[in-house]
Formats: sequence, structure tokens, C-alpha cells
Amino acid sequence: MARITVEDCQERVDNRFLLVQMAIKRVHQYREGYEALVDSRNKEVVTALREIAAGKVLPDEEARYVETEDDFRAE
Repeated sequence: MARITVEDCQERVDNRFLLVQMAIKRVHQYREGYEALVDSRNKEVVTALREIAAGKVLPDEEARYVETEDDFRAE
């Protein structure tokens, strides 16, 4: 089975921080019951990276905007 790397994903998503956010969001979606978009017997994070590298998961345009400091403060 071929290995997946961050470099493979960066061909689709040029910002590695956005890439991590996308993978985390996708893992959360799996845990909520969403089905994987590619065949994979790997852990959730590897499956998420495989989906990103395959172009099955695209970045959310709103995720490209920098959030303000207020967005990170505890309530």
C-alpha cells in the first residue's frame, strides 16, 4: 500500500496549517458517523489525508480567514 505524506496533500492545499485543520475536521466528521470517501483500512487521520490528496475534500473558504484573538478566549 502506498504511503501518504503531507507533501502529497500540499499539491492540493498549499497551506500546511489549513491542511491540518481540514484533516482534524474530517476526523471529527468520521466520529459523527460520516463515511470515508476513499477505501482505507488505516487510522482516521491517514484516511483523511488520503481524501485530501485525492481531491475528495476541499478547503472551506471561510477557513482561509485569520480568526481574531477573541475567537480563542475561553468563555
